[in-house]
Amino acid sequence: MSDTPKTSLDHMLDRPSPWLSGEGPFSEMVLSTRIRLARNLESVPFTHRAREEQLQGVLVSVSNAAQRSAALKGGLFVRMTDLSPVDRQTLVERRLVSHELGDASRPRGIVIGELERLALMINEEDHLRLQAMTPGFQLAEAWAMADAADDELDSALDFAFSDEIGYLTACPTNAGTGLRASVLIHLPGLVLLDEIQKVLKSIMQVGLNVRGLYGEHSEVMGNLFQVSNQTTLGRSEHDAIDSLDRVTRQIIETEERARERMMRDARVQIEDKVWRAYGTLRHCRSIHTKEVINLCSAVRLGVALGLPGLCPLPVVNELMVVTQPAHLQRRFGPDLTPPERSVYRAQVVRERLAAAEREMESES
Repeated sequence: MSDTPKTSLDHMLDRPSPWLSGEGPFSEMVLSTRIRLARNLESVPFTHRAREEQLQGVLVSVSNAAQRSAALKGGLFVRMTDLSPVDRQTLVERRLVSHELGDASRPRGIVIGELERLALMINEEDHLRLQAMTPGFQLAEAWAMADAADDELDSALDFAFSDEIGYLTACPTNAGTGLRASVLIHLPGLVLLDEIQKVLKSIMQVGLNVRGLYGEHSEVMGNLFQVSNQTTLGRSEHDAIDSLDRVTRQIIETEERARERMMRDARVQIEDKVWRAYGTLRHCRSIHTKEVINLCSAVRLGVALGLPGLCPLPVVNELMVVTQPAHLQRRFGPDLTPPERSVYRAQVVRERLAAAEREMESES
């Protein structure tokens, strides 16, 4: 690769995340699908127990194995210590790394594959966290990508494995398959009809977890929920994925019925909510991150319902990420204060929506 890692990272971060593309099945409701596999090396203590030199060895061994694999060959390898705090947080906002990996206090790194569909976190809670991400609802496709990459890495590295337990992980809740399958789903209909708690309760009763946009301990914003499997021990990967697939389809059907009821019984109120949200985004002069996400949720609902004149789905998705603090700091300066970020955030939103309107006019 001719570019330096920093230059290549800049090229990648200057364009929207591919999982925001609005493509894939049920994309009007499911933003993305993710498969994550946790693995550890046989001869090295878990990350929290390993010495610095051992973690450096893991970093070298795993990154070399990734570059030799067909799935990750040519991917971008970056050490966390080589990045600024803003760049590390930008990777978190793009859902490529966890908050823990974004901490550069220990030898940590990431390998990012083509179009960000595959990413390999090194020395997070486990030595390896392999992630496959697709836009829309594509569990089988994400699993196929992750499984193929995992097989290649397994042939080059000695993973910690027990015939009785399965893959050994730093946290017992990941032992066994080491698999976390999740979908990021938009459920404004169920929220507006005050039925979301009943649905969430039923999800958890069948052994699934529900979290916010950025996973564990994150806040639910914009009516976006991350639904994932909870059990990794004593259950096969296919069983976990099939269960999540089945429950997600039921959630989609329930949300679709909720949207139909809203448009039948309260169409004017829904249209008013959508257009007020769009007007605020189109003309705001200072706006917070959470408000952008919540307003985009309303606009996203309007787009999915087919209301004419709104911006395309990918634009709404994109705004929920490019207006995050670190993305703004990369673009306008790392030392921006929160009030300054709010002003630049409003500028980004106005300019992107205006550009989308011009594009729609030229196509009509």
